[in-house]
Amino acid sequence: MTEYFIGTGGWAYFKIPNKPSLKAYSENFNFAEVNYTFYKYPNTKMVERWRRTVPEDFTFTVRCHQDLTHRIGLKPVDQAYAVFSRMIGICRILEAPFLHLLTPESCVLDNVKIKQANDFFSSINLRDIRLAWEVRSPLTAKLGSLMRDFEIVHSVDLSREEPTFESDVIYTRVFGKGEHNIYQFTDEELLEIDQKILKAEARVAIITYHGIRMSSDASRFRKYKETKEFVPVTAYTGADSARAVLKEDARFPSTKAELINHQGWKVIDLTANKRVHLSKMLSRLPRKTYNGVEDVIKELEVFM
Repeated sequence: MTEYFIGTGGWAYFKIPNKPSLKAYSENFNFAEVNYTFYKYPNTKMVERWRRTVPEDFTFTVRCHQDLTHRIGLKPVDQAYAVFSRMIGICRILEAPFLHLLTPESCVLDNVKIKQANDFFSSINLRDIRLAWEVRSPLTAKLGSLMRDFEIVHSVDLSREEPTFESDVIYTRVFGKGEHNIYQFTDEELLEIDQKILKAEARVAIITYHGIRMSSDASRFRKYKETKEFVPVTAYTGADSARAVLKEDARFPSTKAELINHQGWKVIDLTANKRVHLSKMLSRLPRKTYNGVEDVIKELEVFM
């Protein structure tokens, strides 16, 4: 049976009044991917405080600093070893079982870079820490062979693709199908992700959400795994649900096309048991300019 770790990339956006973000987050989730370490080097005291803030059974994974993957490269040089050593040190303090690497689309891993990566991985001692590698340039057969040799997990966004080779671990950083992380998942899309995980029959599945509604998406997916039912995204159904999400930040006057572009990524409760993207409803609107939420709802009520 697969063990699931479900959470988000970071916890800074998880807000509850009068409570530190990580503390509040850890009362709702038992796993988080540390995003901070991709951009900055936290000092030891900060990392120790993170570990003390969460329950004993809370699990972290750590993102490797971009200095290694974007500036230095995965090659056997002193600078690379220095960054990697700092990252492993953070993993050990947090008791994190995985260190996540991300190489950008601009980093084409040709034969020279693959040879350098092989030499680098051959000369490090991970002990109980496993690597997951998100390769944003084309993953060649030779690179895939290297990753399998070192038991490196192929990290992908399961909402868009699947790993290129089998592994006992699934590591997925989920962004969705929108631009700039602006996306929210329907029940069917969350189920599709889970079906890919179940199909893989992995020992461990790490699912870290990164979209604009990542906390809600992660929570809904976790609740589904616990109960086999999806919870609503709003307190309403039909046109009332559409009204609730439009009132969040819809700008007027707006054309039909502008509404779909700015609001269509959101999910509403069409019925108590059915979630859809708002774009599905907005696409049925008459083509005109709308002056307010109620102007839109009046048209939507005709077919909802």
